[in-house]
Amino acid sequence: MEQRSVEVLRLTAEETEALTPGVNLICKEAGNNFIIYKVCIPPRLVSSGRGGIDLVMLGLSCQDGTPPLTYSRLFCILQSVARWDLGVFAGCLSTWCMASLCVSSIFFESLKSEACNWWYLRTYLSPFCSVLRCTKHGWKLDPTTMKYVNPPDSFSQDKLVPELDEDGRLSLVELIPPEPWGTDVRPPQTILPGEVQLTFFAHACMELKLGDKTMFFDPWLTGPAFARGWWLIHEPPADWLERLSRADLIYISHVHSDHLSYPTLTLLSEKNPNIPIYVGDTAMPVFCKLEQSGVQLKNINVCSFGVWQEVNADLRFMILMDGVHPDMDTCILVDYKGHLILNTVDCTQPNGGRLPQNVDIMMSDFAGGASGFPMTFSGGRYTDEWKAAFISTERKKLLYYKTQVVRDVNPKVYCPFAGYFVEAYPSDTYIRDTNTKNSAERLNALINRYSDHIITWTPRPGATLDLARVLDDTVDRRLTKRVATVFDMVLYSGVTNMIETDEDFQPVEGGYDFLVDFSDLSFPAQRPAREHAYLEIKNRIGVHRQTVLKGLFWDDLYIGFQNRISRDPDTFHYKFWNHMQILLPEQPPDWTGFLCKQRKMHDGKYARAVWKPSDKSNSVVSSLLDMLVRAKLLLVPGVMASMATAVYLLLTFKR
Repeated sequence: MEQRSVEVLRLTAEETEALTPGVNLICKEAGNNFIIYKVCIPPRLVSSGRGGIDLVMLGLSCQDGTPPLTYSRLFCILQSVARWDLGVFAGCLSTWCMASLCVSSIFFESLKSEACNWWYLRTYLSPFCSVLRCTKHGWKLDPTTMKYVNPPDSFSQDKLVPELDEDGRLSLVELIPPEPWGTDVRPPQTILPGEVQLTFFAHACMELKLGDKTMFFDPWLTGPAFARGWWLIHEPPADWLERLSRADLIYISHVHSDHLSYPTLTLLSEKNPNIPIYVGDTAMPVFCKLEQSGVQLKNINVCSFGVWQEVNADLRFMILMDGVHPDMDTCILVDYKGHLILNTVDCTQPNGGRLPQNVDIMMSDFAGGASGFPMTFSGGRYTDEWKAAFISTERKKLLYYKTQVVRDVNPKVYCPFAGYFVEAYPSDTYIRDTNTKNSAERLNALINRYSDHIITWTPRPGATLDLARVLDDTVDRRLTKRVATVFDMVLYSGVTNMIETDEDFQPVEGGYDFLVDFSDLSFPAQRPAREHAYLEIKNRIGVHRQTVLKGLFWDDLYIGFQNRISRDPDTFHYKFWNHMQILLPEQPPDWTGFLCKQRKMHDGKYARAVWKPSDKSNSVVSSLLDMLVRAKLLLVPGVMASMATAVYLLLTFKR
């Protein structure tokens, strides 16, 4: 099924102009509810010409190629939009009650949308701080990204693509189907060393060996790009032309000359004019200048978006559009024997922000600096100091944005590329020195800090990555971290206090009372000094031990009212409870095998109990038992004394 864009909402120019900064809740018809988050950009940031505006879109600067923006259209700039379908995230969510909160706000008004049954507060002082909150669960949604800040990394709202026409009318567009790779899913097959190899050539050019087929991405391998403004940092392998001309197919993402390099294609056409080249069906045709260039390429294939292109029984690929620049940018998903390779190239919001997860390899741009703004601007605020500060901030934002996208996709391997260029022309020394770029090493270090299970690869020309060998390394690496990832607690570093109690939830003699620190799955003696979420669970001892011993569902405790829970802060963490309720192993624990392993690890002896109950007995029950025992010891002499007394009284009476 071909992927297409469908208009799901259209606002008139007057309705668009009436949107207020921050959160807007829209319901034009029953069942279709939308959130529009509007960014108010000061007039001093607006450009009167094409491109170069400081437009914040998901934390990124707008690249060249955006439609011209004028002051009259200033308040139509949107940062993020989404549709809210009530009750789709959990079975209990039949109605949403929300509040838009702002930490620094003092003045606000309360509004109610009758159609949507939503309560919310619209902030006036700082709309950028607004957060939508579910009043039942405490879940909080950041409308600037449409992702939940609590619970973290659990789910997000579906994003829609905003489009603004020349008359100031806003339309929201949805990609249908949103995840076309979900059709005809192929399970991963075993691949051998050497079967799937990626070799880096330069900038965004990568050679893929996929079984007996060879595929190239975006071959810019000679000459400058962008009217001599960009030059390759790396010299590609010496035999690049021979290898490129022998390829089975080439993918070119978009029309920009650092991806569609006519100097490269001129040499290629002289050796193999019939080589198959694949491009997306963009409104701006990738080869719109082919005739003008004079390059003779005779096998150019324009592909519909979201449709698998079958190369052979093992290999296929799918071209996807960009959500921000759908008229020009594309990205590609390659499937070889069920192993997925995702290349988002330069897309700002590939596939509208919906990407496949857990792919084998992901590639994306990383460097920044691919815009004339602010380097080509002068006068007014555009001093060298202002430009340097602006560029520094933008690069940091790009680093964290790319880190989050990689974490969302969760590839086994991530490779930053499509950023290896330099302003090498002698007259552009000022541009080169001021327009600093992110380094691939810095981005990889940031990814490793927050997602150390993702293997990062900083490529060099001629360097080759063998997927089969990497998969083996990944398996070994993750097995060593199995304990640390068993709960899948990404970003959950809270501390839980598990307490066994009596029937009245009071401390019981011999009951366990221990802490679990989920940041490292340790069992500390006391709560850590760092700031952390705290969860206290008191379980009735009999039910708790039966649940653990038999591997029963935790819902037996929770829904059966067998525990008492308190938490600070009082917020619901989806991943924690989802794991405890439905993701535990279906089979009961093998306690016998566990104890045997423990004995082997400790020279045939059982390991010391971590929470060994106290041998001391101070409870009322224990005191009564001790009294009974002592009573038994005194029973015989007591009986003898009683008998002696009776005999004495009898003899005295007879006298």
